[in-house]
Amino acid sequence: MAKRVTHPKATPERRSPCPVACALDVFGDRWTLLVLRDLVLGKTRFKDFAASPEGIPTNVLSERLARLLAQGMVTQVSVGDGAKHPAYRLTDKGRAVLPVLQSIRDWGLAWEKGTQVLLDEAAPVS
Repeated sequence: MAKRVTHPKATPERRSPCPVACALDVFGDRWTLLVLRDLVLGKTRFKDFAASPEGIPTNVLSERLARLLAQGMVTQVSVGDGAKHPAYRLTDKGRAVLPVLQSIRDWGLAWEKGTQVLLDEAAPVS
């Protein structure tokens, strides 16, 4: 008789306890890794993220930033220049995704013809 494998139950916040699934729940959509990329490259303001060449819709950008805040990947910081809107900064948890971004970049360069590292992507902020 085959042994039955039981899996831990999912929680309301997670669809499963699988670490890959959990990571994808945080940043596995079409836009979140691009927002994280921009943060790594030094962008901090909503308007800067919205100006990225991929053209993220502002309502989607607002939702992704809120999700990253809730997940503890970014924090809001005061700009101090009198602006009413805060800036965003990666937390340690957010910076820990840098090797993932670099691996995805390297894979794209190796396997997707016509891709290239843009000038501002050449030296990510650590």
